[in-house]
Amino acid sequence: MGIIKRVGTFVGSHMPFVIPSCIIVGCLAPDVFATIKWIVPYLFAVITFQGSLNTTIGQVARTFRHPRELLGILFMSTVAMPALARLVGGLVFSDPEIVTGIVIEYSIPVAVVSFMWVDMFQGNVSLGLAAILTSTIIAPFTIPLLIQILVGSQVTIDPTGMIGDLVVQIALPAVAGVAVNQLSGGWGHEKLSPELAPICRLLTIVVVTCNATGMAEFVRTFDPVVIEVAVFILAFAICGFLLGMLMAKLMRAPMADFYTMTFCTGLRNISSGSVIASQFFPGAAIVPVMMGTLFQQVLAAIFGQVMQRLVGEERERERSRVRSARELLRRRTGR
Repeated sequence: MGIIKRVGTFVGSHMPFVIPSCIIVGCLAPDVFATIKWIVPYLFAVITFQGSLNTTIGQVARTFRHPRELLGILFMSTVAMPALARLVGGLVFSDPEIVTGIVIEYSIPVAVVSFMWVDMFQGNVSLGLAAILTSTIIAPFTIPLLIQILVGSQVTIDPTGMIGDLVVQIALPAVAGVAVNQLSGGWGHEKLSPELAPICRLLTIVVVTCNATGMAEFVRTFDPVVIEVAVFILAFAICGFLLGMLMAKLMRAPMADFYTMTFCTGLRNISSGSVIASQFFPGAAIVPVMMGTLFQQVLAAIFGQVMQRLVGEERERERSRVRSARELLRRRTGR
């Protein structure tokens, strides 16, 4: 167990290097890791359970009673980002299939994997859960509407698959984690969660590597259009994280919410997007959607480290202000 803890700690502190390595391995050996891809939802269920151990029923209830940050995430992910993707994508690319794929990429729900990053960087887990649950539940209604308005095509989304994934990967393990923490009087948060955290870091490696196998075919194809799309998706994905950070700053969100709003705005459910693109728009539309797989996890790791540094600097400034106030008070009172 000591070795697992040390390895898990190493993985957690070196995510910007670990995640690209996982993606490279997944792309180079897709046949190996594709065979165990079926286990990914169950591994993610364990990750969700561990993260939910840090949440109480009261925290979840407060998120829905005071939904300012939640509404901010939903507005950015279901209105602002799709509209911006259509505008900028239409200016850069003339191929309507590519533009459609870009719109799909930014119309799909908040990524389930964002919960993993929120928990890893001590964000607001209850807000992350609420964002994932809500965006996935409304997706069967918002995605067809957005595609109709922005692209002019009609699609019918069967909600069964989306809801099924949601139940297995998020809903049931989240309820179980919150229940264990609530019924144990905090033991789940104080004892069980820290024990499971290193294991979940290792499970993260398996999840990212298996998911990266879907990109193998596109990575091996050095088509100029593919490269152009990759550059665009990289730039737009960076904008997604930056917009999340900007929104959190403008809303003066607490530090934990700052992490959550950034990850939930920047990360999208690529698997649901790939299904929609391949089912309704065969051809080049799949390329922009799958390109997100290349960059999302790497950018999440990088922005997590950037936010940690920003938070550290903010906390240091706060400590400096407190010290200055105490010194001023001491001088005035002569103590």
